[in-house]
Amino acid sequence: MELQVKNTKGEVVRSIQVSDLVWGADPNSAVLHQAVVAQQANKRQGTHDTQARIDVQYSTRKLRAQKHTGRARLGSRGSPSMGGSVAHGPHPRDYRQALPKKMRRLALRVALSDKVRENSLTVIDGLKAEKPRTKDVTAVVSGLGLTGNTLIVIPAADQNLVKSAANIPGVHVLVASLLNPLQAVAARNLVITEDAVKGVDSIWGKPS
Repeated sequence: MELQVKNTKGEVVRSIQVSDLVWGADPNSAVLHQAVVAQQANKRQGTHDTQARIDVQYSTRKLRAQKHTGRARLGSRGSPSMGGSVAHGPHPRDYRQALPKKMRRLALRVALSDKVRENSLTVIDGLKAEKPRTKDVTAVVSGLGLTGNTLIVIPAADQNLVKSAANIPGVHVLVASLLNPLQAVAARNLVITEDAVKGVDSIWGKPS
């Protein structure tokens, strides 16, 4: 399939041939949803904890007489009903979910293809930064007429670009090899350089 290539001012300069496997995959919301949920689960630390009744220490003295007070029976200050502990509270656990490699690759292809179908993908001829400069990246985003959360995908690590976008709310820079379904779905706009497209095709453009 063909994708239009624009310059940083939003003008179409040419078209390029890209992999149908990556950018023309059929919709598959089930696989995409499962991959996103797995990624979100894997980001959880699982360090939450609460004190159960066995973990707290209070006097075991009975708080008041069992009978003849007209009030509820109370046994221990450490009871959850008295605020001394937590009943059925969370404890440390591992939330990690394993996902087959083929499903991960398919999910990314579906996410990228959805961006093409939604006209939320913009391929640009190149993007470089001689030094960290926020207004250079701002000018690119404005020139392309983009609003909302924007993910810029570049072919290789460029600290100048990363630092240039660091102070712009909702704009993030990512290397093509680190692209994943969660970030692709979370971004309202996906901006990718022509070289990064070739990198994506070389990694995920081969049948699994």
